[in-house]
Amino acid sequence: MKVPVFRVPPPTPPLLAMGRSMLLPGWGQAVLGRRGMGAFFVFWEGLTLTMTVKTSRQLRYMRATNHEAADDKKQELQDWAVLLVFNHLAAGAEAFVSAMLWDFPAEIGPERLPSGDAGLAVRLPIRIGRAPAHAP
Repeated sequence: MKVPVFRVPPPTPPLLAMGRSMLLPGWGQAVLGRRGMGAFFVFWEGLTLTMTVKTSRQLRYMRATNHEAADDKKQELQDWAVLLVFNHLAAGAEAFVSAMLWDFPAEIGPERLPSGDAGLAVRLPIRIGRAPAHAP
């Protein structure tokens, strides 16, 4: 990926960040310095992996004892497996977008509105005048 002169290249290419996070959710975010999002993906990975293993063991036990709710437990296992796969895809997509927007100056965060309600605000710094010279 060729980065224009006025942009700061990310610490890792977007596709590599995506691949890292699809392989191990949170890895691409860690490389990009997005610790909060990385921690979220690691937490969700642990939760879904734990619940997948737990539900799998419960399903094995239910089948061994011919329990009538085994079909429901199989559906629950499939649900947890889908969430596990979705976590890998979402982590990869988030890492890719984060690497692409690495030097984007906008700050998005919660703000209190004049009416007292809460909302989201986007702050974009705009520089008026000459841009600083970059060394080649």
